[in-house]
Amino acid sequence: MKLFFVVGEESGDHLGADLIAAVRELTGGPVEIAGSGGNRMKQQGLAPLFPLSDIAVMGFTAVVARLPTLMRRISQCVAAIEAFRPDAIVIIDSPDFTHRVAARVRARHPSIPIIGYVSPSVWVWRSGRAAKMARYVDHLLAILPFEPAVHRRLNGPPCTYVGHPILDRLDDLRPGPGERVAFEDADRPVLLVLPGSRRSETSRLLAPFSATLQRLAENGVEPEILLPAVEHLEDEIREAVASWPVSPTVLSGEEEKLRAFRQAHAALAASGTVTLELALAGVPTVVAYKVDFVYATLRRITGITPVISLPNIILDDAVLPELIEERANPADLEKALRELLSDGPARQRQLTAFEKLDALMRLDDGARPAQTAARVVVEIARGGRPAAPTA
Repeated sequence: MKLFFVVGEESGDHLGADLIAAVRELTGGPVEIAGSGGNRMKQQGLAPLFPLSDIAVMGFTAVVARLPTLMRRISQCVAAIEAFRPDAIVIIDSPDFTHRVAARVRARHPSIPIIGYVSPSVWVWRSGRAAKMARYVDHLLAILPFEPAVHRRLNGPPCTYVGHPILDRLDDLRPGPGERVAFEDADRPVLLVLPGSRRSETSRLLAPFSATLQRLAENGVEPEILLPAVEHLEDEIREAVASWPVSPTVLSGEEEKLRAFRQAHAALAASGTVTLELALAGVPTVVAYKVDFVYATLRRITGITPVISLPNIILDDAVLPELIEERANPADLEKALRELLSDGPARQRQLTAFEKLDALMRLDDGARPAQTAARVVVEIARGGRPAAPTA
């Protein structure tokens, strides 16, 4: 079996590596792989066409600045696919890059099956992408349970919910015996502060988060504050929080972060996948976000204020407070957070909703997400049709 992978950033590299391993486990035979990817896919035997850093860019202005390189890498991927002649192509996330490769290949070689892994957020922004995607994606592997229904409604490609990769890490996120003190027994509740994993996020949120913690203290609420820092921003974060009037404990590395999740009673977090991690870990959360100038302007022009946190989208309910743009200010953040640091209705509402979220995310057959995805990929690569798309 020959599979070609088109991956544009680190998160896709993780998904691709797990998928390759699951395909090999499922087939029990040799699988020849080629394409773009990162270090984890290298460990599975991929020889990447180019460094992932060439194309792993976020934000409108960054994409424009890197456009010549991106276009060159798109052409390189298409040429490599033509030479490799795979049984199937798997494009993973990063639609600004991966979907351009897929569209070109479909125009030149319509018989090569193309499988998408991770849907663009068509339910929030640019819904017309779903129908457009159906022209060059034969099947879509969704990591959120509501996405198959969304694509049916929007005339998108056939779609199967294969499970979110977070499901593989539930034991790491959820407390074992004695790891999380019962909220009513805690002398000081544990508060996680998560200002984001990108410099653009932390640069906008560190100051209002600092002022929020100061307001909490002034109102007599003084939790133990833990701030897990991503490796590439750790030095900057440590320097910034050194001058905060209320000083958090900065944590290093994934192991310390996961331990903090298992201890925490509440969180103040930038919007992102971390909000889903927190919900599945059973940590009531206030979500904050400030976008860059271009997207802020578009939001004002269109008047659209979408729901942004994944737990709220999956539950179809505004359970987690979302304080976006001008609402991500210390006064509003402190008020919402104070409600979660007391054993009242706001806290209990989130904890009850998290039980429903767990049921919605779970795969019925108990398989791992990568195993479910591998079954679809292998079936399509062998020239068959996967089972009927699931809701």
